[in-house]
Amino acid sequence: MLGLIETKREAISKLDVIRIWGYSTVRWEYVESRGASGGLLLMWDEAIFKSRNCYKGERWLCVEGVLMKSNFNCAFCLVYGAFGREEKRVVWEELSYIVGLCQVPFCLFGDFNEILHSEERKGATNPPASSEEFRDWVHDMQLVDLPLNDRKFTWFRGRSCSRIDRVLLNIEWIEQFPDIRIKGGPRGLSDHCPLIVEASRVSRGPRPFRSLDSWFTHEGFLRLVRDEWRNLGDAHFTSKLKALTIPLRKWHRDNFGDMNRRLLLLEEEIKKVDNQVSNGTYDGTTEARRKALVSFCEKWYVRKELHWKQMSRSQHARNMDRNTRFFHNIASARSRNNRIDVLRIHGRIVRNQARVKAAIIGFYKDLYR
Repeated sequence: MLGLIETKREAISKLDVIRIWGYSTVRWEYVESRGASGGLLLMWDEAIFKSRNCYKGERWLCVEGVLMKSNFNCAFCLVYGAFGREEKRVVWEELSYIVGLCQVPFCLFGDFNEILHSEERKGATNPPASSEEFRDWVHDMQLVDLPLNDRKFTWFRGRSCSRIDRVLLNIEWIEQFPDIRIKGGPRGLSDHCPLIVEASRVSRGPRPFRSLDSWFTHEGFLRLVRDEWRNLGDAHFTSKLKALTIPLRKWHRDNFGDMNRRLLLLEEEIKKVDNQVSNGTYDGTTEARRKALVSFCEKWYVRKELHWKQMSRSQHARNMDRNTRFFHNIASARSRNNRIDVLRIHGRIVRNQARVKAAIIGFYKDLYR
């Protein structure tokens, strides 16, 4: 999928599209410009994306369809943000309407002509009112702003720099493509940097061992640690820590594996008890069973929230809001943000993951020698 903004073309022919795309198996939709101002163009390979519907606005172009390889129903929307505050509100309202109309996972990308935070504009201390409204709109729509790791700004004019180009996704999209990320391309003659979206999986090597806060809510956790530690005898401290990870991993699988399934089973049992009460069956045993099930269910909700709060390290989780998909989403974003894809080694840019890994290991070996 390729989106172009400010085409400044009132009409676009197949020949124009083929010249840009390179070969003829391309489909496209466009929004004509007004004279030499504006204009949008979306192009895609019809063997990869099968379009079903197209919706157009003056400052946005939406194509709904299915990604053939994964059979993923979705919509792409190219956006060219307005300049005035009132005009921006109109565009956001139109985008809200089209997202609700399509009812599929959405990818909104383009020039939104607005920042989300003050650090996205050089020299800005307080974001404008329109920025706060934009941030509220993104939050209300439950959209995720993909982080841009290889550059700070996307628009340049003289001494002015801002990040006004972005990719916004909803949670369903992140769940389908957890490794999705963006990077900036070469700016060339334009005052905007192109954004490149990638969804390829990257091998991250072995996963480090991590102690989970939710373990401490289980009555058997500390007892297990104490017994296993004693059984290891007088071994070296670091050796005992390493050996302890083996029984802890097994204990985690046995006691915390598939928390969603455990919660689902408890909720189903509570529903069965409620149905019995609805049918007139109610006694002390029924009430005691329901109280016990609710207590177990509440305990697992707390454990699940603790787990995702720790994974996301989110300040928004202080009040223990039970929106665990939100925490899961932040944790995924942190994982993408923390990944090292490129490293400068002895003045050269290296993208090979094996060389990057070897350089990092060598650096810390020298540091702690």
